[in-house]
Amino acid sequence: MRIQSLQHVPFEDIGSMAQDFDARSYPVFTTHWYRGDPVPALDSFDALIVMGGPMGIYDEAIHPWLAEEKKLIREAIQAGKVVLGICLGAQLIADVLGGPVTRNPHKEIGWFPLSLVPGAEQNPVALVLERYPEVFHWHGDTFAIPPGAQWLARSQACAHQAFCYGDKVWGFQFHLETTLASASALVENCADDLDGSTYSQDAASLLGNTERFERINQAMSEVINIIFAGR
Repeated sequence: MRIQSLQHVPFEDIGSMAQDFDARSYPVFTTHWYRGDPVPALDSFDALIVMGGPMGIYDEAIHPWLAEEKKLIREAIQAGKVVLGICLGAQLIADVLGGPVTRNPHKEIGWFPLSLVPGAEQNPVALVLERYPEVFHWHGDTFAIPPGAQWLARSQACAHQAFCYGDKVWGFQFHLETTLASASALVENCADDLDGSTYSQDAASLLGNTERFERINQAMSEVINIIFAGR
């Protein structure tokens, strides 16, 4: 199983997933859009991991590669590949599938719990989220659940936190892959986002409890085991 990661900024990589894929002996290749890397060939990978970033999905005038990225995501879904999007990545997948992306009523930054929506209890990934409800958030936009997708989870600040489209396409608005190091990098590079609003925690609250990162990384491992089972 060849993993292709799409990275939008230097400080948001695949985080703890690197260890999960290494444990499975899955090679990981990364396209760094911000460096001007070329679009990876569709036949060069089996699974696509679309990461986060501070830009919006409609910022194509600033980041022209967004149009190429959306095309690649669409082609990967149509080809039946595994596609996992996190934060901006989930928004890109939702957009490709017909779920509009808009500003969320609240900026959501910090540790906040998820809850499952009715009907999600039979989904194995949703059951992982139920066991590890407190997750890491850093976003200002949100997506609509795409037509044909299953809505899985919500939070108090953001109604649409997770969806799946069949059993190969997954979108998470939140982060399970974030480590203490990557959260520290977010604080360093996006400090202006920490504005003290209702759902925006301060740096000490974000970084002060290392056990939280261990828990979400364990949840990420369990999600990876489900998504890639038998592949």
